[in-house]
Amino acid sequence: MKSYGLVLLVSLVVAVGCEQSNTSSPSGGRVYTTNFPLAEDPISEGGNWINGKTVGLDWSDFQSTPGLAVGKEPGNSASIYDDSIALLAGTWGPNQTVHAVVKTVNQNDTIFEELEIRLRSTITAHRSTGYEINYGARSSVKAYLQIVRWNGAIGDFTILANKSGSVVALHDGDTIKATIVGKTITAYINGMQKLQTTDRSYRTGNPGIGAFLQNTTGVNGDYGFTSFTASD
Repeated sequence: MKSYGLVLLVSLVVAVGCEQSNTSSPSGGRVYTTNFPLAEDPISEGGNWINGKTVGLDWSDFQSTPGLAVGKEPGNSASIYDDSIALLAGTWGPNQTVHAVVKTVNQNDTIFEELEIRLRSTITAHRSTGYEINYGARSSVKAYLQIVRWNGAIGDFTILANKSGSVVALHDGDTIKATIVGKTITAYINGMQKLQTTDRSYRTGNPGIGAFLQNTTGVNGDYGFTSFTASD
């Protein structure tokens, strides 16, 4: 499991084909949805994303090609915990839901490729806090899922809950989802609840995505996100 396992529409979208929107829901909450229509390095979508290397310095950025967002962590860094991070900008309410469709091909149980949902998260220079829901990109009995609290400095984390085995297998095209309501954090795959825990450490922060790579290089395009929606 991760290297953790080693230590461990603006009203409506008017233009047909527009694949990104930042809106309010009928209940007054915020909604951001995207199919990553742009080629950007790092990902920005008009300033809507905050990146791990660009802002946090110690972590890695996300980049996008039309229809796909992938992490840029090289997989052979001196620090193995320099996950790729992209958090949504602006102010978000504390109760958050993120769901995303994943790409995962050429799976290999001897390497660590992870797709992560971030909730109530922050990133500033040399500091990132919040909750990471961490899906191992494996469809075998070595699949795993973790809920992790990030405590600030790079490599400073606490595993809150984990599950392994084929019950949490991840396949290409699956939808992953994570919610935080009050103190309760819940993780889903294709609408099925897979893991849940509670933690009171963070009451504010922003949703986003993450990715992790270890034990190989040059395969970042094998796993990523093809769509993403966050709401509060």
